[in-house]
Amino acid sequence: MIRYFTAGESHGPGLTAIIEGLPARVPVDLERVNHELYRRQQGHGRGRRQKIEQDAVEVLSGIRFRETLGSPVSVLLRNKDWKNWTEIMAVEEGVAKKRVSRPRPGHADLSGALKYDFRDMRNVLERSSARETAMRVAVGALVRELLYAFDIHIYSHVLELGPIRADREAVQRFYSGDINQLADASPVRCLDPAASDKMVAHIDAAKKEGDTLGGIIEVVIRGVPPGLGSYVQWDRKLDAQLAMALMSVQAVKGVEVGIGFEAARRPGSRAHDPIHYEKDRGFYHKTNNAGGIEGGMSTGEDIVLHVAKKPIPTLMKALHSVDIDTKKSFKAHVERSDVTAVPAAAVICEAVVAPVIANALMEKLGRDTLPDMLEAYRAYQKRVAQF
Repeated sequence: MIRYFTAGESHGPGLTAIIEGLPARVPVDLERVNHELYRRQQGHGRGRRQKIEQDAVEVLSGIRFRETLGSPVSVLLRNKDWKNWTEIMAVEEGVAKKRVSRPRPGHADLSGALKYDFRDMRNVLERSSARETAMRVAVGALVRELLYAFDIHIYSHVLELGPIRADREAVQRFYSGDINQLADASPVRCLDPAASDKMVAHIDAAKKEGDTLGGIIEVVIRGVPPGLGSYVQWDRKLDAQLAMALMSVQAVKGVEVGIGFEAARRPGSRAHDPIHYEKDRGFYHKTNNAGGIEGGMSTGEDIVLHVAKKPIPTLMKALHSVDIDTKKSFKAHVERSDVTAVPAAAVICEAVVAPVIANALMEKLGRDTLPDMLEAYRAYQKRVAQF
């Protein structure tokens, strides 16, 4: 199955990843992969780092003549900002400038320092930084090359940013089309133009106040066949795997599937999705409160996930903290930061769910070569259609 590991620090030479388990003979379009990295760097409210880095993957192994080989794929993203940090982040002897002894509330700084016995919390924040997500977007983009062969597409858009909410009815009018094309045209990835303008204005106001903003993202996975995942063991449930992937993204504090918590407030008659059948269409649901997953398995409807991202903890108006050396109270250390990264986080969420869907697909169809998978997929589609 597909598994991957990332490595690298925010201001080190670069980020790397090894992706193991991609089937052989998957066509790879590196321009499309790099476009996903470009999408991650967009969004109103981003900081200066996005102007420094122009991410593009360098493939080191596992792809030949634009096709995967079935062997591990290894990739590199170079950090252009490294040239400004060569002494501070040196592998050999270096200069301990910019030592961090004042933990920032909401970050991994203090817990990481206590866990690993670091007196300089730069050792923590360099790896816990959301810069790591650039590589996860690259990994997700490579895995999506497999999903495209099955006409499976992953979309995202912003439903809420701070107190500003998109109009759900206005948003749903765009669900039948290419959601990403429309969302990418908005500076905050919001499908409601009126709400988009309000979000931009609210970001500008927060920046003047030295504050940051969180929000709620919707991820839509379209084209997933029914029956992926399983009910037989806890760790094979598709919704559990998707929730874990999304919760692993920095600053994510909650995940809903379908109507999520709202289901707990409704009677069963308004929470579940009645099943229908038509000869030319097969089994289907007219509603999708379940978010495309029932009993830990895909239903064939769109998989709909809501992701809550907290405000960025690094504030220009720093919160109260305590110096780990002197134990005196200070305003927390301030590192270069964004006002909001919710639009970028939406693209990251797309990326991290891709390996989950790909693994569920390979579990059902096999995993050695793409042609073998496609043959098995056609046979499965035929069986489902005749059920």
